[in-house]
Amino acid sequence: MPTIRPSADLRNNYNEISEFCHEYSEPVFITKNGKGDLAVMSIEAYELLKGKLELYSLLEKGLQDDRSGNVVPFREGLDSIRNEING
Repeated sequence: MPTIRPSADLRNNYNEISEFCHEYSEPVFITKNGKGDLAVMSIEAYELLKGKLELYSLLEKGLQDDRSGNVVPFREGLDSIRNEING
């Protein structure tokens, strides 16, 4: 169940919201005039979410490369990387 708080709570209960975000690693949804306006989360939760999105993007690119045949056998790719490292 999402945690939803009115915008006034950011000003009046900031520490409580901050502690919740850090303890549960979940966003708090902030409403303005009764409608959704913001999602507030800890930096740690944000960085984790951002990392997941980057990973999903790379996985999607890999799947697209596989579907288009833009791939090389693993051993060949590994040898290519080793050659670049060793000059």
